[in-house]
Amino acid sequence: MLELALPETNAELLPFVAGAVTALIGVFALFLPRTFLRALRLQAAPLHPEGAGEARSIIGGFYIGNGLMTMLLFDQPYVQLMLGGAWALAAFGRLVAMLSDKGGTILNALLLLLQLALAAMPLAAAFNLIPN
Repeated sequence: MLELALPETNAELLPFVAGAVTALIGVFALFLPRTFLRALRLQAAPLHPEGAGEARSIIGGFYIGNGLMTMLLFDQPYVQLMLGGAWALAAFGRLVAMLSDKGGTILNALLLLLQLALAAMPLAAAFNLIPN
């Protein structure tokens, strides 16, 4: 049976917070997709409203699902590895884009730092790098 618990130590709190932030980003993308896309300097073309649907489903739904599962299963190393690894690869993709696509903007640098932080929190817990 699944028992719901709240984090009690720093090692439990970090993946929980990373999951919560991931879920909040997803909620923003799900319910305000056009605003979310504009914040990222993107937009759905007027003739292609399915662009907002992609933000709602791929970003919103996927982030909410991953974030909520991490919040529910924050003390499971495989769940921590999944979320941390996903954010680490997202950060790697952003770094490649910054270097290859002349995307070295302040916004990209700030988002890279956010992604690295969201990767580090669950990975540090998964690899027992956080003292209790």
